Amino acid sequence: MSPKQTPAPSPILAKIVEKRFFVIRGQRVMLSSDLAELYQVPTKVLLQSVKRNLERFPEDFMFQLNSAEAEALSRSQFVTLKRGQNTKYAPRAFTEQGVAMLSAVLRSKVSIAVNIEIMRAFVRFRELASTNAQVLK
Repeated sequence: MSPKQTPAPSPILAKIVEKRFFVIRGQRVMLSSDLAELYQVPTKVLLQSVKRNLERFPEDFMFQLNSAEAEALSRSQFVTLKRGQNTKYAPRAFTEQGVAMLSAVLRSKVSIAVNIEIMRAFVRFRELASTNAQVLK
């Protein structure tokens, strides 16, 4: 693959990515722990990269879940704590813009490929929402 080509869409990765979306505060987001797992880096490393670049992540790109949101997610059948996962700090939620900004912070080949799939998934969700809204009209 030449440097200008983008990786071909991966149907398996696309399905994995789509299952990691949540709607919190009325926004479609992905959690820091899920993103770290997809990018194949420890959550701590992802958050350290974000912390070193906080000016790139305003509140509409990323926010920390409050205790009620974190508790609701931990009770959800979809979110279970992984062995050894720290519960001291509530997860951070990244909006579409925040995930896009992560591509400027995390630069591995894995993170680039995963980020492309995440952006495609956001687009698919927007298209689906638009189609559903048109059908309802």
